[in-house]
Amino acid sequence: MYLRLCRVRALILAVAFLAADGGLPAFARDHDDARRAVEAGEIRPLTDILNIVKGKLPGDIVSVKLEREASAWMYELRVVDDKGRLFEIHVDARSGEVERTKEK
Repeated sequence: MYLRLCRVRALILAVAFLAADGGLPAFARDHDDARRAVEAGEIRPLTDILNIVKGKLPGDIVSVKLEREASAWMYELRVVDDKGRLFEIHVDARSGEVERTKEK
């Protein structure tokens, strides 16, 4: 019960950050680069990505980062399942496709 409460609180906090930033990728290292990438159509806003992948994730999202890997933008989602296992899920920021999943 306590673990689920912590996951819910983390998700609420993440959503609050997104809402405060108009749904743009709030966790990128350089917010200006992330905004420009969204405006240029290089990536989708995090809210779109979450809507695309929500049924494909093994649990609750506890953190999100936007990273540039090689020449592609990737959202890195940390997800905790109902057994308390932590997964790192990389999602293509342009297409919303899950690229890889790794248990941590």
